[in-house]
Amino acid sequence: MVNHRLERTSEDAKREISLIISQLKDPRIPKVSSVTNVHITPDLKFAKVFVSFFGDEEIINNAIKALNSAKGFIRRELAHRIEIRSTPELTFVFDDSIEHGAHISKLLKEIKDKK
Repeated sequence: MVNHRLERTSEDAKREISLIISQLKDPRIPKVSSVTNVHITPDLKFAKVFVSFFGDEEIINNAIKALNSAKGFIRRELAHRIEIRSTPELTFVFDDSIEHGAHISKLLKEIKDKK
């Protein structure tokens, strides 16, 4: 039962953090950004937020730095938007799974074309 509550809280946090990030006015954060997943610890003290951006390594590093510098604001906004006992401490991490999936698709297409 607790697992379902944690999953639901993670999904709520994912949705709300995505909305908050889209409203940030920091030029280091690309307009095309996506929160791909949120992992919250069972005690609700920490949350790892996986985000994805399109761009080179410099753009990605600057965007992660911008999000980590704005995490206090994002956490406060999240506390207002979802009702949980304690708002977790946020850590933003780049998620390269979309790029990895595109690379795998490209490799599979090349193999198919060779046949």
